[in-house]
Amino acid sequence: MASKRLSMAVLDDFLDIARPHFASIPIDKLPITIFRDTLPAYTHPQTTAAQREAIVDRLKPFTVLSTMRERTPFPADLLRQLPNLKLLLATGTQFETFDLHAARELGITVAAAPGKGRTDGRRMQGRPPRPKLDIKQGGSHPTTQHTWALILALARNVASDDAAMKDPARHAWQTQLAKGLTGATLGVVGLGRLGAAVARVGTLAWGMKVVCWSENLTQEKANAQAEAMGLSPFPSASNNEHEQPTFRAVSKEELFRTADVVSVHYVLSERSRGIIGSQELQLMQDSALLINTSRGPLIDQTALLAALREGRIGGAALDVFDIEPLPSDSPWRSTSWGTQGSSNLLITPHMGYVEEGIMHTWYEETAENVERWLSGSEILHRLN
Repeated sequence: MASKRLSMAVLDDFLDIARPHFASIPIDKLPITIFRDTLPAYTHPQTTAAQREAIVDRLKPFTVLSTMRERTPFPADLLRQLPNLKLLLATGTQFETFDLHAARELGITVAAAPGKGRTDGRRMQGRPPRPKLDIKQGGSHPTTQHTWALILALARNVASDDAAMKDPARHAWQTQLAKGLTGATLGVVGLGRLGAAVARVGTLAWGMKVVCWSENLTQEKANAQAEAMGLSPFPSASNNEHEQPTFRAVSKEELFRTADVVSVHYVLSERSRGIIGSQELQLMQDSALLINTSRGPLIDQTALLAALREGRIGGAALDVFDIEPLPSDSPWRSTSWGTQGSSNLLITPHMGYVEEGIMHTWYEETAENVERWLSGSEILHRLN
């Protein structure tokens, strides 16, 4: 390879943690640029022609791009404007926004970092190995933990009480009643690996009744997911026809009408965009809580804003948004939530996956693939 013409960019490294993982790669062999900011998504409906041009200008010089999950989509139109790109490295396991067919046609290799660690066992100095626990032994994805952090924080008024107590103008004490979860109904939209893991916690920790829905979910599939989570498909061994399943598959309408907490774990696609809109929000109880740690566009943002401003549901906890990072003038950034009749709102900056162990593991795997590519060795976890 003509190494003097090679260059690499690491995109969307907001916390500047990637750098040490690439320290062993000589700068004269592959100079690396790290971007700690982001640009609007190329495919977002509100992205202007000028912004799309800025995205192309940023990415065009580089031979190798290291991306953070689906933060930067790579549709065919964008890939065709990147003539220097030869290796596209992605973290995680979901790549619906990458046009793998177009990448193959253009001779661009796309490879993943699934979070299993380097094949040679190397780790950044001082970093302990990432524990690999089975779900039945208490292991879970970071997003499962973050989902429950949001559910508990919203139900127990943790963030709002903390802010009220620290406000020198208020010095408040016990501003509102907390919501109990014991025996409550948890509605899971999307009973995949993450949704089932969230449901498992609710079942075991607080004896919550779990209702679940997705487009093609059957009771048989729900029962199989319960078993995969180490649970019996039925609360007792009798399995009689009158007994409710541990994970009960219901209609979309029933889920939103009966759930005390609705947690969203759906894959974003053109079919699922806006799958929760004004109709679903109107079905929810006025005390119910809505949690989204999946993808912002799954919920109609305009409809949700209206429901929360009018206090039509108990509250929402959001880790994901239609536009990320949130613009400074976003209505979600207001400090008036939970006052003057509006619902409570808890927001976090897409932190569901941003856990120390998995983030470093992803970059370790990415660095190994860069090293292999430079040496002409086989690329690991190739997607196309």
